[in-house]
Amino acid sequence: MSRSVFCVKQQRQAEGLDFAPWPGELGQRVFAHIGKPAWAMWLNHQTMLINENRLSPLDRAHRAFLAAEMEKFLFGDGSAMPPGYQAPT
Repeated sequence: MSRSVFCVKQQRQAEGLDFAPWPGELGQRVFAHIGKPAWAMWLNHQTMLINENRLSPLDRAHRAFLAAEMEKFLFGDGSAMPPGYQAPT
């Protein structure tokens, strides 16, 4: 049985995540307040950030950068695109 949450990113009820997708307090906030569609949007954005900025999930500084961008994307005004980024046509 799926759970429902009020997604703060999309400002509507949505199907909730099955588990906390990130460790710690931020992961619990995401689990409690973000729906699956918004999380999928973040995963796409995160992939672009990793590729464009050549980030390594193994690097502690890169993980901290991604956590900060995730918080901005899901709970703030949005995550900025990398300088010079042009969307694929």
